[in-house]
Amino acid sequence: MRYLGPSAVVEILHQDDALIAVSKPAGRIVIPGRVTGPTAPASEVPLRDEVGAQIGRRLYVVHRLDRGTSGVLLFALTEAAHRALSMAFERHDVDKRYWALCQGTLVGGGEIDRALVPIRGGKVRAARPGERGKPAATGWRALERFGGRSDERAGAFTAVELRPRSGRLHQVRVHAALLGHPLAVDPDYGGADALRAHDLLPEAGAAGTDPDEVVVARTTLHACQLRLRHPTTGATLDIAAPLAADLDRAVALLRSR
Repeated sequence: MRYLGPSAVVEILHQDDALIAVSKPAGRIVIPGRVTGPTAPASEVPLRDEVGAQIGRRLYVVHRLDRGTSGVLLFALTEAAHRALSMAFERHDVDKRYWALCQGTLVGGGEIDRALVPIRGGKVRAARPGERGKPAATGWRALERFGGRSDERAGAFTAVELRPRSGRLHQVRVHAALLGHPLAVDPDYGGADALRAHDLLPEAGAAGTDPDEVVVARTTLHACQLRLRHPTTGATLDIAAPLAADLDRAVALLRSR
């Protein structure tokens, strides 16, 4: 099911009497006052209000995604479902999986267990030894590697699955940077401002693509899957969102090297 929102077509991934899940477009805010990028104009309609108006129901916010992140976003449709889902997220009973494009070459997988500390500007940093912070743990697994030694003109990138065990602000972004492999686009935490065609495919011009075309202009992070227990039926619910178009194009260019 698709409908036209104020600035993008938003896909509804799942809907029943208790909850609704949509594929959040990058660049959109979930609720007013939660801004993790450029200040939103006062007239901007948050997704909560847009989707609620479309289906004629009040929506209850269960979790949030940063403005620059695309992918699965869940809302409750009843107070009872909101309580149950909020508790599930708080207890870390929801399996959250993100797809990320990171700088450099990663092999294998592992776990990052490092507390986070809020800092100015709405950002966070890793706690220093002996410093108290909010506990945060993220599992990671390399999915696909692009570029590297065989072509010195081409920067190396790795598609990575990130599985946050907790739900801290900017957790997966900071933990990726702690690996020494920040998101390919994430200027707040060591990534680039944007990815252009020549960053992904050095021969872009010869291949008929404008080398200076901006392919990705937001964080290279996508909430690809949520697995949770349904708040009413108790059945396991798997909700997945296909990779967003800009990230899909970036991968296509990387694979065409």
